[in-house]
Amino acid sequence: MTTDHRPPTTGPVLELTDVSKDYRGLRPLRIAGLRVAAGERVAILGLDQTAAEVFVNLVTGASLPDRGHVRLFGRSTSAIADSADWLSVVDRFGIVSSRAVLLDALTVVQNLAMPFTLDVDPMSSEVRERAVALAAEVGLPDATRDRLVGELDAGGRFRVRFGRALALDPAIVVFEHPTAELSGQEVAEVAARCRDVALARKTAAITLTADRDFGERVASRVLALQPASGRLSGDGWLSRLRRD
Repeated sequence: MTTDHRPPTTGPVLELTDVSKDYRGLRPLRIAGLRVAAGERVAILGLDQTAAEVFVNLVTGASLPDRGHVRLFGRSTSAIADSADWLSVVDRFGIVSSRAVLLDALTVVQNLAMPFTLDVDPMSSEVRERAVALAAEVGLPDATRDRLVGELDAGGRFRVRFGRALALDPAIVVFEHPTAELSGQEVAEVAARCRDVALARKTAAITLTADRDFGERVASRVLALQPASGRLSGDGWLSRLRRD
């Protein structure tokens, strides 16, 4: 487990207020209100994969809402001045998504080293040590470290993406439909690992999923999106009971 993390962020790390974004879907993506505190784990049900990508672009400041406000660490995304400013914001996010490109012809450790350096063949002993630590943190077995990523199953590839997302010590980790490519037997183990890593790092985690069970396992607060109104409602007393 890595230990050189950034200091904890105080106050809400993310706030969406009366947000609407047209993306040529059946209806715009609407979020009436969402506040995520530092270190909080939230799951959101009701966003398909396209809408989830739109959500990620909004919260990272890659795109601006047509209406409403997105605030990151107390600052509106509309105040991001230029590309350098935006990159400093994005560095505080870890995005775990199947859209993240893995290099199948490189090993697990080489892929995990890439957030630190592009000099991965050969790589320095210091960089390798950091990459190996990430592999252990996300639950990749020792035997996979020097295997080609193209040889891994879906669970292994998910863990490599997860490790890369953690590399720069993000304040917020976003899981974008994490179970879409996993087998049923992997879901509980992966959910437990995602939850435990977020807790250990004291990082906020936002899980966008259609898998209610995964959401309940990984998050302390599960919300369901009402697409027409954009309201995010709690998932009821039974879900809260199962999470406690």
